[in-house]
Amino acid sequence: MITFDAVTKRYPDGTVAVDGLSLEAPTGEITVFVGPSGCGKTTSLRMINRMIDATEGQILLDGVPVQGIDPPTLRRGIGYVIQQAGLFPHRRIVDNVATVPYLLGWDRRKARARAMELLERVGLDSALARRYPFQLSGGQQQRVGVARALAADPPVLLMDEPFSAVDPVVRTSLQDELLRLQAELNKTIVFVTHDIDEAIKLGDRVAVLRVGGRLAQLADPKTLLSDPADDFVREFLGRDRGIRRLQFVSTAGLRLRTDLTVEEGFGGGTAEPWALVVSADGAPVGWVADARPDVLEPFGTFVHGRDSMRSALDAALLSPSGCAVGVDENGKVVGVATREALDEALAEAADG
Repeated sequence: MITFDAVTKRYPDGTVAVDGLSLEAPTGEITVFVGPSGCGKTTSLRMINRMIDATEGQILLDGVPVQGIDPPTLRRGIGYVIQQAGLFPHRRIVDNVATVPYLLGWDRRKARARAMELLERVGLDSALARRYPFQLSGGQQQRVGVARALAADPPVLLMDEPFSAVDPVVRTSLQDELLRLQAELNKTIVFVTHDIDEAIKLGDRVAVLRVGGRLAQLADPKTLLSDPADDFVREFLGRDRGIRRLQFVSTAGLRLRTDLTVEEGFGGGTAEPWALVVSADGAPVGWVADARPDVLEPFGTFVHGRDSMRSALDAALLSPSGCAVGVDENGKVVGVATREALDEALAEAADG
């Protein structure tokens, strides 16, 4: 557990970057620091590994004040991932990942074996190990940065806006990869971002900071969205926080219809305005309107019981039928969520 106890960072010119910050980042969870520019989130993160020293108060790592630990020793026991990875350009990927094990005196063969294991774990081909950073894409470099931070199996991982420099598609992939790794490794992670959507997706707990480094609210994402502490938090969350709440509503109870599907190659003519064409192996092919049975229209899918109501609503909006196609983990159709069923689910979500 990481504990901030009335921590303040004041610079010689009088600027207060962090002001009396008190909070806990529980063991085995992801705690996200989020807020506008100038709110002290990166300063707070860097005080944990003493890249910046606190002026007042204490930061404790499992009950031990970090101020009493030699900085190099402290940093070798804490993983650190930054924006654009921060890899050594003159070293091959395998040696970048093995950096901390080398510093800890590991045998070279053991350190490299650990690096190769982690490259595979973060989803990179082992053939990349002998390349240099400039030969990798931005997303690949960020994965290497995560692998390097995990190389010595540290209990704590600090991540300072690690995915902000990549495109949205790669960013989503990296976020999903982090959640997958965390499910396996259960690290204590402190993650800094300015993106509230990223904070809500990744955080077990989210700390919203005000300009001046003061804590506005600390809560789990669901509570944050449903019960913001004040107008500042409400405004920072944005006007669409109601939509964001839907990602915490399961589709497990969403009513599905199984009578709106037809087999591929059917001759036309349905009892409903729209019918979903399904292939022989159960995959959705497209919507057909009763008036135009020869034209396939687009569809949107969600994994029933796994994906959220936000995903189901998005799937419905992608279809001219206004219905969302529920599929199983293998992509086979299990039923259709009609507008009426979605309305019922949204009403239940609004009620609590």
